[in-house]
Amino acid sequence: MPEMKKPDYCIALAGNPNVGKTTVFNALTGLHQHTGNWAGKTVACAEGTYTYEGVLYRLIDLPGTYSLRVNSAEEQVARDFLCFSAPDAVIVVCDACCLERNLCLALQVTELSERVVIAVNLADEAEKKGITVDIAGLEELLGIPVVALSARENKGIDTLLHRLHEVLTGTPSHDRPHPDYGETIQNAVQELVPELEELHFPFPAQWAALRILEHDESFCGWLAAQKHPIMPPEDLSPVTVQDTIIAATVQLAEEIAAKSVSGMQNSDRKDRRIDRILTDRRFGIPVMLLLLAGILWLTMIGANYPSDALSTLLFSVGEHLRNGLQMLHAPVWLTALLIDGMYRVLAWVVSVMLPPMAIFFPLFTLLEDAGYLPRVAFLLDNSFRKAGACGKQALTMCMGLGCNACGVTGCRIIDSPRERLIAILTNVFIPCNGRFPLFIALISMFFLTGTASLLSAVLLLAVILCGVGMTFLTAKLLSCTLLKGIPSSFTLELPPYRRPQITKVLLRSVMDRTLFVLGRACAVAAPAGLIIWLLANIRIGSMSLLAHCTSFLDPLGSILGMDGTILLSFLLGFPANEIVIPLILMGYLSQGTLVELNDLHALHAIFTEHGWTWLTALCTMCFSLFHFPCSTTVLTIYKETKSLKWTAFSIIMPTLCGMVVCCLCNLIGHVF
Repeated sequence: MPEMKKPDYCIALAGNPNVGKTTVFNALTGLHQHTGNWAGKTVACAEGTYTYEGVLYRLIDLPGTYSLRVNSAEEQVARDFLCFSAPDAVIVVCDACCLERNLCLALQVTELSERVVIAVNLADEAEKKGITVDIAGLEELLGIPVVALSARENKGIDTLLHRLHEVLTGTPSHDRPHPDYGETIQNAVQELVPELEELHFPFPAQWAALRILEHDESFCGWLAAQKHPIMPPEDLSPVTVQDTIIAATVQLAEEIAAKSVSGMQNSDRKDRRIDRILTDRRFGIPVMLLLLAGILWLTMIGANYPSDALSTLLFSVGEHLRNGLQMLHAPVWLTALLIDGMYRVLAWVVSVMLPPMAIFFPLFTLLEDAGYLPRVAFLLDNSFRKAGACGKQALTMCMGLGCNACGVTGCRIIDSPRERLIAILTNVFIPCNGRFPLFIALISMFFLTGTASLLSAVLLLAVILCGVGMTFLTAKLLSCTLLKGIPSSFTLELPPYRRPQITKVLLRSVMDRTLFVLGRACAVAAPAGLIIWLLANIRIGSMSLLAHCTSFLDPLGSILGMDGTILLSFLLGFPANEIVIPLILMGYLSQGTLVELNDLHALHAIFTEHGWTWLTALCTMCFSLFHFPCSTTVLTIYKETKSLKWTAFSIIMPTLCGMVVCCLCNLIGHVF
């Protein structure tokens, strides 16, 4: 195996969230990283390589951060890499539409590194908004190379590579502007600098002195771990120092932006007009609900025909596989096990899951790419704060609509460990895409006459809102009992509205989400098919194991407004929620394999013959909404929490909630 060439230079890519930093990274390295249009989406460093002029570069995409003064996990990851990994150069990506704010980070980076290049991205959007950035003037004011980019259009990338190469091979310039921190702070810095220079750390001594004067806990803790604790002057308040440094940096950024940028006054007028509606509490929430109902309606309408066609195709392939095994003289039991057991369950999961996800995820990603999801977080932040949770949970809650496992993984964007755990534990109350088929079928059969798809979408939205309500309720209970604490604050940027990149959205939603989630579901569906087939075909006396289990669960099922067959179907549907309805059918019809019935009238007839009423359907929907997460989500929860205790709690808590709700519904239904 040939030895991998060691990169000649290590380059750090830094910038605020929503400036197109990851798009620049993709353009340079050719790697297709996921880009999200909200703050804090990336919480780890992505890495890639590229070659220019025969030189191999290693590029590190740091998390989006507003400052190198640590206030969040993202800022700490970025700061620690720039300080302690000593990259050869830093590219700071700025947004041409809001350059003044981005320059604060750029000025902080120039204090840390001698070799810096500023990449002013989104130049095409700035031009459309009438914003003009004087690149040459900005370069002269900053004393470092500045390049204009339109990374999405791949414009300016070659110039960026050339200027970066010049910076690395030339002599760094020291003629740069620095904020005026005042005479008192400058004198204190000069007292600390000689002591720090003797330690030969990879960062500038003046920068380290400023962090010590601020009483930066992370940095001072690192110094203490190196057995070089340095005490700041006692007569200098750390709050005063920090306020002075921030004010001076902001003032310098404002002065530079005022001299190099024009046309900012009217640039965001259109966005503000839209935000007056979308972020207003009177109109924003109804608009949010209408958009969600529209997505659900399109998903329900669009998924029917592809799902039927895919089901027909896959089940016909199954018959061909059966014929092939018979031609090979395979034992009858083996053929039944592989085809009637494993393959039919797998085919059902694919035909039911794939079409809705292939519609829902792209529509959802379009809202994300357009910049709407941060507005949702803004609208729901106050509600989450009252529940003792973090407003960022609104974003993970939206992700849970597609897949609860994705929602649990997305909880990494929440900085507070306590609030992150609350978000992980309550994410299961948001119905995922896999539970939609059950809701849609029961709504259509027992609560609507005919095929009123629009009304079905409204009722499905009501089910989702019940899940949101339970999320708030359990979050409040957890924050007042097991996970007490004060809600943390966070910075939420409302990015400018952007025209979604349709091609990239489709590719990203299909590859990163749809196929990823489908693959994990299929991995557990096939073994589940094996277990289901064995339970249905192994007999004790005159009854199958499946029948014995349903008889055992009947008393509990009647208390919850259901029956033993329904409860057992939920238990066996632990690998994937999509197989609950076919499992119920298999139990009712005493079949040794999954039953496929696409006709709702025939399905309704079978259910009513076995004692179903509207109350049974309601209790079944409630238990589906509030019950243990699927196996994929449970595994994800364990990976995120590294705790068997909290993983077990994530199974027990929603199941108890579901049982209580079902008991109440059953009791009230029978009384009235």
